[in-house]
Amino acid sequence: MKIAHCCLANFYIDNYSYQENILPKIHKSLGYEVEIIASTETYLDNLKLGYVLPGSYLSRDGIKVTRLPYLRLLPHVIVKKLRLYKGLYQKLNSFKPDIIFLHDCQFLSINSIVRYAKKNEVKIYVDCHTDFVNSARGWLSRNILHKIIYKYCAKRIEKYAVKFYGTSPLRCEFLNKVYGIKKDKIDLLPFGADDSLFNYVDKDNYREEILQKLKIPTKDFVFITGGKIDKRKKIHILLKAFSDLVDENFLTNFHLIVFGKPTEEMKHIISELSTHQYIHYIEWIDSKDLFKYFFASDVAIFPGTHSVLWEEAVGLGTPSVFYSWNGIQHLDKGGNCLYIQKNDYENLKKTLKYLISNPHVVKKMKEISAELGPKYFSYSNIARQAIEID
Repeated sequence: MKIAHCCLANFYIDNYSYQENILPKIHKSLGYEVEIIASTETYLDNLKLGYVLPGSYLSRDGIKVTRLPYLRLLPHVIVKKLRLYKGLYQKLNSFKPDIIFLHDCQFLSINSIVRYAKKNEVKIYVDCHTDFVNSARGWLSRNILHKIIYKYCAKRIEKYAVKFYGTSPLRCEFLNKVYGIKKDKIDLLPFGADDSLFNYVDKDNYREEILQKLKIPTKDFVFITGGKIDKRKKIHILLKAFSDLVDENFLTNFHLIVFGKPTEEMKHIISELSTHQYIHYIEWIDSKDLFKYFFASDVAIFPGTHSVLWEEAVGLGTPSVFYSWNGIQHLDKGGNCLYIQKNDYENLKKTLKYLISNPHVVKKMKEISAELGPKYFSYSNIARQAIEID
């Protein structure tokens, strides 16, 4: 059985821990022959989007990746928004997949997928990473790109798709309300933790390894936060609240691990705040080692916009605090996390104080997180759900 993972509606970044990296890897481990068909858009320096040359190569996981060139019929700035590619049908016809998994469907070359489906027996699954928080925010994007062009793409493939997956409840809603996909074809397929990298029984050993590396006493309490550090993530406000509590002597034997590369406007702020002796700033952690830092931590805090790290933290069994965005309530499995309604300085300070002053609350969160987080948010389960393996 062959599976083609198509990453043509957005960028594709090698060696990351995004869904489009992990699902193909796990499908390959399940015995499928897997190929990735992607755009040339990627991160050139782990921060800035750019473009690479088209061509084929093997990924770190031994999966063939083919990056297709854009058509040259129109200026590049237009073609990259319409997402028109050269050679997609020919690539599918040579690989002959039994399953096609589309990581988003907002590309006009989806007509090549339709053409292949008309001539071959193939199961097509489509996921959606798009909502009104991360996309469709401007008038042109919302009313022209999404409600006309990208809706056309979604409706074009709807007849041939077995299932559409929203990666959050909000994205399930987006599929129905914006693209007009029927509700009975939509299901939730969340992000998660890549449990192929570790064994849960070794989590205490991973914790000890990281705490020794950071020179944190094993009995101390550790918070963690991170990701792409921009203004909307509110990580700088969390750092300020934490450092002030330490300086006020409210916190003793508490540490905060911060990881991620700041944007240009945040560099100076993060550099200044992370000099505090109880804040451990790490600019870059390889995605294959990130789980160790979550296992080393007692509570994860994400006070700003959503990222895939939220689901990863839950999948790793780490108690978490999230800013209460609409459509992320599926992360709560009965007490494994807390939601905050405000993410300003005073409220973050208040949240830290609450967790520190109520160890029984954290203890209960840990118990629920360890039991239910991996069950619902491990990629070994999610990958099977994605292609409906019992």
